[in-house]
Amino acid sequence: MTSKKTTLILAAVAAVAVAALGFGFLQGGEDAPSDERMVVYKTATCGCCAKWVDHITEAGYEVEVHDVDDLSAIKQTRHVPVGARSCHTAVVGGYTIEGHVPARFVTKLLAEKPDIAGIAVGGMPMGSPGMEGAYRDSYDVLAFNDAGRTAVYGHVEGDPGR
Repeated sequence: MTSKKTTLILAAVAAVAVAALGFGFLQGGEDAPSDERMVVYKTATCGCCAKWVDHITEAGYEVEVHDVDDLSAIKQTRHVPVGARSCHTAVVGGYTIEGHVPARFVTKLLAEKPDIAGIAVGGMPMGSPGMEGAYRDSYDVLAFNDAGRTAVYGHVEGDPGR
């Protein structure tokens, strides 16, 4: 092969690689989404998870949903503390978002980029996104690290008198 042909082939391969990176094909797949794309893992039968996805989508996030039978391995891999677990797990910008976290806290997290593994709303508080109902509970949004330590990242006030 001539030097000119080799140069043209290498240039073509480089161009394809750059294009693939630009379109996200070589960026690490589901576990390494960009800040713009959120990957959500949930069970197919959970209606409140679907409502939370609607909430996140309405806030402007591009969402890719994966229905899985068992979320425990994902929660373990993403270092979600047992006491902070809920019904779905999401990944965005390298952070884990566990449970019914309001979109404003996700936006704050991605803007601040703290040195944590993620944020969580444990359980399923009434009135949280996806769990809308007749009343709203007060609840904390927890930050957690890879060692499972938690701290309050934010607070959502519920209905007065509850």
